[in-house]
Amino acid sequence: MAQKLSQRQQRVGQEIRKVIAEALERGEVRSPEIAEAFITITNVIMSPDLKYATVYLTTLNGKNIGVVLEQMTADKWLFKKLVASRLKLRFTPEINFRVDDTYDEVERINRLMQDPKVKADLAKSPDDNKID
Repeated sequence: MAQKLSQRQQRVGQEIRKVIAEALERGEVRSPEIAEAFITITNVIMSPDLKYATVYLTTLNGKNIGVVLEQMTADKWLFKKLVASRLKLRFTPEINFRVDDTYDEVERINRLMQDPKVKADLAKSPDDNKID
């Protein structure tokens, strides 16, 4: 089970998310793959000691997500530099990028829920499943 994040972890994560999102919006990146993609930073999870940040991202319709992730990882030094210059932290966290697959999982569950077999099981009353 995932450990609950402290308020400090959440606050620092949100600030890092904001810095990276603003950098992408302003076009402060060198890579054309990143500059041309519609990237959304969905979440940033901080380690308890605030030395590591895992940045979750997605692109519009998942388009070119592999290439974007590769470029973001290659340019993570730039994002670390931006975080260091804009936030006053004792340590600048090491940044790791990951694909946020939450929306894909929601879509998969929605498709399952529309399956006729699943609908039939859900329509059964609880008494139908009793074992005598």
